[in-house]
Amino acid sequence: MKSGNVSDLVRSCYAAFFSRDRAGMEELLSDDFTFTSPQDDHIDKDEYFVRCWPNSDKLKDFKLEKLFEKGDEAFVRYQVTRVEDGVKFRNAEYLKCAGNRVVEIQVYFGAEEKK
Repeated sequence: MKSGNVSDLVRSCYAAFFSRDRAGMEELLSDDFTFTSPQDDHIDKDEYFVRCWPNSDKLKDFKLEKLFEKGDEAFVRYQVTRVEDGVKFRNAEYLKCAGNRVVEIQVYFGAEEKK
């Protein structure tokens, strides 16, 4: 994967998630995609859309703060605000890409910001 393509792919994923563009996101994720978080252990693409996708409408004010890429991998840190209570928090994510698709996302939950 050429330099820059990973960053573009990662940015496209977040844009699809927060604009609720499911068809766009499905195209960005590989058929053998896995998602891992403290609440999900290597779930597949179908399960991701059942368990995680609905959360996009519970979050607002997405801000990509850091994006580092090396080869076909990237780390990001972002800030979002929960719609329910206005609490802001940051997460970090590791993404692995291949053939212009994301094959793996691992999410690391961050702490909530103090008001």
